[in-house]
Amino acid sequence: MSRKMEIEYPDTLPDLLQESSEVFEREAKMAMAVKLFELKRISSGMAAEMVGMDRVTFLLELHRYGVEMINMEPEELASDVENA
Repeated sequence: MSRKMEIEYPDTLPDLLQESSEVFEREAKMAMAVKLFELKRISSGMAAEMVGMDRVTFLLELHRYGVEMINMEPEELASDVENA
């Protein structure tokens, strides 16, 4: 089961950004998913599900937001490699 959230924004905002309402809303949804992933609040799989795309596509889109695919501290990465 999933829930739906409604966010109000000025009618003129998409026009100011030179986007359609649909593109603006899709971009806002993606930005929220990317930020939650970046903050390590959700997995890449859950973020991808939020925006309706597969995990690999989501990960490949992260560069557009200045977010790295692997969001780990060097110690975390070393531990993961050691335990693999």
